Amino acid sequence: MIGTAFSNLLDPAVLFFVLGATVGLLRSNLEIPPAIAKFLTLYLLMALGLKGGAALSTGGLPVDGVVAITAAVCLAALVPAYAFFILSRRINPYDSAAVAATYGSISAVTFITTQQFLTDRAVEFGGYMTVAMVLMETPAILMAVILATAVRAKEAVQEHADDGDVDGVAPLSFRDVLQEALTDGAQLLLIGSLVIGYLVGPEGKAELVPFTSDIFKGMLAFFLLEMGLLVGKQMSEGRAKIDKELLIFAFMSPPINAGLAIGISYATGLGVGDAVLLAVLAASASYIVVPAVARYAIPEARPGIYFTMALGLTFPFNIIVGIPLYYGVVTYLWG
Repeated sequence: MIGTAFSNLLDPAVLFFVLGATVGLLRSNLEIPPAIAKFLTLYLLMALGLKGGAALSTGGLPVDGVVAITAAVCLAALVPAYAFFILSRRINPYDSAAVAATYGSISAVTFITTQQFLTDRAVEFGGYMTVAMVLMETPAILMAVILATAVRAKEAVQEHADDGDVDGVAPLSFRDVLQEALTDGAQLLLIGSLVIGYLVGPEGKAELVPFTSDIFKGMLAFFLLEMGLLVGKQMSEGRAKIDKELLIFAFMSPPINAGLAIGISYATGLGVGDAVLLAVLAASASYIVVPAVARYAIPEARPGIYFTMALGLTFPFNIIVGIPLYYGVVTYLWG
């Protein structure tokens, strides 16, 4: 397992993340233009969707796929519920709801990095895991909205009755929040690419191989460099003070959630590749979709808390330690 962790650390894409974090900590002027960073995000999502859709068109949705997708959706609802129960006893309930939603959702980049990790080791996995990833976004967001609404209902005195604006952002209605969650551009691109990949199949995918496969790892490395820069700069600038409880949660919840997913995978007989991906989905935290929605859905929560936890702590933990750890556990248990 230690050897696997070391080999993952020496992966070029991971090393570029470490480089970015180091440069960010040094407060260098190196930066990736926002337009390029956005393009890299869209590129990775499109390539991921096409690959998953093409795989689905070939193999369909087997029993393992139904099991994996069902387990993913259940985890997306379970994780925010138990996370809120624990956190709300120690920190602000609005921060608890936002953090719970963030950790109930997923990180597409961590998922993509894990797929590349498995591909490098010739470990097979189903295209339906991309569907599982897509479906895990909404339950976590809905749970956050429900939790935040419950907190507001229980408050006897509304401190912001005269001024419903927190940090300059007016709260949205439940309907507006749902629309924000379901019409997010990145998520729609991923879903659309998945459908296109399914429609064109392996033949259509082959036409885009130079774009979606040959340069994929290089683009991933460039994106992880940008992520590393963000993490390093956030840490060097001290944008948010993370309480000890949140620090512990950011590092302990990933292996705990991954353990739940691995247990489910073992009990239901999922393959090694699917089990590792489900573990990573359960262990990761969203730093794109959920924070964007939570900014409007839970304006009382502090973005510097849940965004910094997801991107600055849990994301690097999963990239450097988590992926090889979960893979090592799964391969050991599966024999």
